[in-house]
Amino acid sequence: MKSVRLLAVLLGLLVISACATAPPRNPLADWHASPNHEPRRARMVVIHHTAMRSAEGALLVLQTRNSGGRVSSHYLIGEDGRRYQLVAEQERAWHAGSSRWAGMDDINSISIGIELDNDGSEPFSDAQIGSLLELLADLTDRLGIQPHLVVGHGDVAPTKKDDPSVHFPWQRLALAGYGLWPRDALGPVPAGFDAWAALRLVGYDLRDPRAALAAFHRHFRGREDREWLEGDAAILHDLQLQLMELPQATAE
Repeated sequence: MKSVRLLAVLLGLLVISACATAPPRNPLADWHASPNHEPRRARMVVIHHTAMRSAEGALLVLQTRNSGGRVSSHYLIGEDGRRYQLVAEQERAWHAGSSRWAGMDDINSISIGIELDNDGSEPFSDAQIGSLLELLADLTDRLGIQPHLVVGHGDVAPTKKDDPSVHFPWQRLALAGYGLWPRDALGPVPAGFDAWAALRLVGYDLRDPRAALAAFHRHFRGREDREWLEGDAAILHDLQLQLMELPQATAE
């Protein structure tokens, strides 16, 4: 008798487990499953700094409700290089907020968010950047993310955010193959070159042009000026050429 009851319990648990993992089905339609689908996958990586004093404090914020509302990221990297994963890659983490890049809205739905343990006023440690590069190599290879689509939170939300700060070593990332960076030998800028159009082509949202310009300067010049600087046009022309030289992405 005990074995019968045990079998009934096990069957019940199997049914509950199946219900928990089965995809939601609309009762208004007949279910005819197709194998032609996959989980939502990321198309870009957004890098943040935590603006906090420790990785432990950041973990607490990223795992709980806080005064500013609930936030999360897929990964957190400590100053010592230790990596923590908080959200599965196929799930939508809440890290980018209202944001836009290269004409794409709702960046949370198409990105992997990586938080770096840094208060925004200090350089990033070698161990931390080395760990980030190792993670980027894995993500871009395994998830098929185009390596140039590694950007900062301040790039995708220029009116509200400034992370990962002017201290972030974008050039080091670019030398490893991630993100964009102007080449050493900048060619001449053609007559009539439209720097604003090039800024939009790179990916920046120009609904607030001065904020976009400050984000560009933070990323590529280590400062946050809201007016054009000498040399900006040459940098943007080179970045535009690099984008035009990239292989065409395969549509899926």
